[in-house]
Amino acid sequence: MHIIFVCTGNTCRSPMAEGLLRQALAARGIDHVTVGSAGTGAWEGAPASEGAYLVGLEHGLDLSEHRARLLTRDLVREADLVLTMSGHHLARVAELGGEHKVHLLGSYAGRDAGRSEVTDPFGSDLASYRLTFGELQELIGQVVSRVAGMVR
Repeated sequence: MHIIFVCTGNTCRSPMAEGLLRQALAARGIDHVTVGSAGTGAWEGAPASEGAYLVGLEHGLDLSEHRARLLTRDLVREADLVLTMSGHHLARVAELGGEHKVHLLGSYAGRDAGRSEVTDPFGSDLASYRLTFGELQELIGQVVSRVAGMVR
């Protein structure tokens, strides 16, 4: 199974979600799921934002090797599951042919419709990145349980 996370620039939310899911899968001994991320408006090759990088380090998550990728039709085709941070990301994945495999991350994790989008910390202070990281930790906890049930 291959899962990708999608946000706008692929420098904040989706790399943090990718790293968190990798950690969670490893902690459960699930090694036959691959995880990636991309952005609908990514600058190809850009590193993780400083805030995402620093907050990741605070939680043992090293994003220093992350490089942004632009979401393409090929990336969507290769994925079994695409989890997006907001509705406009979901719409872009659908435009690229992934309507049958895309979900808002919050909805997939069981949040109600009014709380299904993940806050974007881009350009904000470190406290905002910490809030988004905490939000992602909670959501990824639910996602890993669902994924574990699908691949066992």
